[in-house]
Amino acid sequence: MLRSLLLLLLLTFSLFALSNSAILKRANGFVNSSNKSNQFRAYNDYKNLYLRALMNEDSQLRLSALKGIVKSGNKLRIDVSQYEKELQQRKPKSVYKAPKSKKTSTKSKKKIKVTSSHKLKSIRWDNGRLVLKFDKKLSSKQINYFTLYDPKKKRYRYVFDIHASMLTKSQNLRKKGIDRIKLAQYNSNTLRLVIEDSSKVNIHFKRELSKLIINFSLKNSSKPVAKKEYPKRLDRSKVIVIDAGHGGKDPGAIGYKHYREKVVVLQIAQTLKNILRSRGYKVYMTRDKDKFVKLSNRTKFANRKKADIFVSIHANAVSKKNASRAEGIECYFLSTSRSERAKRVAAKENSADLSDANFYGKSAFLNTLNSHNIIASNKLAIDLQRGMLASLNKKYKHVKDAGVRDGPFWVLVGAQMPSVLVEVGFISHPKEAKNLVNKKYQKTLAQGLANGIERYFLNN
Repeated sequence: MLRSLLLLLLLTFSLFALSNSAILKRANGFVNSSNKSNQFRAYNDYKNLYLRALMNEDSQLRLSALKGIVKSGNKLRIDVSQYEKELQQRKPKSVYKAPKSKKTSTKSKKKIKVTSSHKLKSIRWDNGRLVLKFDKKLSSKQINYFTLYDPKKKRYRYVFDIHASMLTKSQNLRKKGIDRIKLAQYNSNTLRLVIEDSSKVNIHFKRELSKLIINFSLKNSSKPVAKKEYPKRLDRSKVIVIDAGHGGKDPGAIGYKHYREKVVVLQIAQTLKNILRSRGYKVYMTRDKDKFVKLSNRTKFANRKKADIFVSIHANAVSKKNASRAEGIECYFLSTSRSERAKRVAAKENSADLSDANFYGKSAFLNTLNSHNIIASNKLAIDLQRGMLASLNKKYKHVKDAGVRDGPFWVLVGAQMPSVLVEVGFISHPKEAKNLVNKKYQKTLAQGLANGIERYFLNN
């Protein structure tokens, strides 16, 4: 027994023994291999590094992991669109350097600050031409046009630097046949328009008083449209167990306007069940009404159903004095806690059923800590978090991402499958609480969870 326990512990800790730099070096080697298995190893390494970066708030590691996930995911034809979107957001707004200005006289050591006297009033399409209208007449000296070509990526860039400023935020424009058109304030005096495409584009422009008019024409008008790659069909015979937290004599958190956690999470769980069943999955719930279920019986139920994943749904809460400050959705997977935040959240959720203390002995706890389930639960937590954020951000503003974390949650102990605890928001926060009791918001959130589950099954 002692020998088995030692082997199990060695297996668990070996997962985290390698340094981040060693894992990144290994992944960078695997990703360039033509062997599919090595590419999958690289993809998994990058996702694990991404999780470490989230937990340790390491922005540099997070950027490297995102680049790796996108590169390996594209090679394996895995949907990494959410990672690509985040990578674009984390990159600098422009990769182009402004043209070097002529050296000014060294006689005066004082810096001369030049401000733009022209303002962009409007931008519109007119018979296929892009028209930028300014508040004053333009001169030829105010417009600097140049082209760039990246031979590695085979990308053409056509850049306009205009001595002016814009009154609105940067924006992306659309034109059929052109990959990307972006207009942004490069610095306080320079407005930059970038036209980017994989093929050469004929650009013609002219000034008409206060207008800059740009004509586009593709050199190869018969440019083939890329065929859309559809993901392989999902195996919908998977079994999913959804656990609505608390219930019965245990109300969970009592939040804003006395909203009860046990009611809200049951409504979300039932909505998620209906969505998943409509997509063809086998779905079971640990409770489908207001009744009390012991924590240990929840994972036992999932084990009896031979579930492929276990998702426990909860709502967070803090004291009244901090209610307006604490907000956000987050996902937890089982581990010995490494943060004070995880300990506080776990203490709240674990307090529901102290009678189960004997159940969580060393043998039961260590039985769950195998490397396969830790990695799989990490991945499931990431996909659920991304799914919720992607779905909610389409319809609701200022949804806070509180991240993916690990913690010692008793409700996950004993699960023989990847398991995650989802905190769908703070029921103590005035705005989030109103959202959480809203049926439309609940459905949008549940759709995000369902999409995250499907992404997990597709990628694993």
